[in-house]
Amino acid sequence: MNRDWIATARTLSEALPYLQRYSGAVVVVKFGGNAMGDADAMAEFARDVVLMKQVGMNPVIVHGGGPMINEMLDRLGIKSEFVRGKRVTDKATVEVVEMVLTGLVNKRIVQAIMDEGGRAVGLSGKDDDLMVAVADDPELGFVGRPVEMNVQVLRDLFTAGIIPVVAPVATGMDFNETFNVNGDTAAGAIAGALKADRLLLLTDVPGVKDASGAVVTQLSPDQVRAMIADGTISGGMIPKAETALEALSKGVRAVVILDGRLPNASLLELFTEHGAGSIIREPR
Repeated sequence: MNRDWIATARTLSEALPYLQRYSGAVVVVKFGGNAMGDADAMAEFARDVVLMKQVGMNPVIVHGGGPMINEMLDRLGIKSEFVRGKRVTDKATVEVVEMVLTGLVNKRIVQAIMDEGGRAVGLSGKDDDLMVAVADDPELGFVGRPVEMNVQVLRDLFTAGIIPVVAPVATGMDFNETFNVNGDTAAGAIAGALKADRLLLLTDVPGVKDASGAVVTQLSPDQVRAMIADGTISGGMIPKAETALEALSKGVRAVVILDGRLPNASLLELFTEHGAGSIIREPR
């Protein structure tokens, strides 16, 4: 008998407890980074998401699209200013952000899921007032922080057997306002509002590293706070760690920061004993 077939059967058997564990669970996945620009990686990610839905989970995909936004701004000749390393988002820039995220990027992910046999609908935080935001920093313009979440539309899509794909663009408190929201922040806010079982933050690094550079596979919120305070968690990992802490405070059971470049990263985390990346949760 073919050894690959035997290995496949064994893998499915070993995955059974995890398939049962996550039946009906809401899993929010922040998708971004290098995989978004690679057709094979996009297809693999879409296949993983379709499998999640097929085995009874309720995945929600939240995506970014920074490189695509930069490319379009350059093509249109729109110059960007930066304050403390963050892009100032004026009226012209936020229009490009909305166009690229809700159009080009969002529909590319939806199409990839459909190509793998799933059902997906693309929407943004503006649809059905899913995400209402206020200015995060007046100096940054239309960069928003979610203050109100209305997630019934996502639950309705779950019931219909559809995978929601959400672009992190939010409506404002005032008529006709649009805010660009950091993708990790948006994913955390959606996960918190849904009281998700898992929030998976796919990144371009293996996980949270300790002072020696080794990945820490399990962390408590107190440990994360201490690592931020002493500088062990630094740079681009700080906002991801802060997103994790905020999501946990809103009722998310666990947050995992993992390497989205790893083949089948989400499935490894959810359906194997070893998992992948760094899981952050309250001590059992």
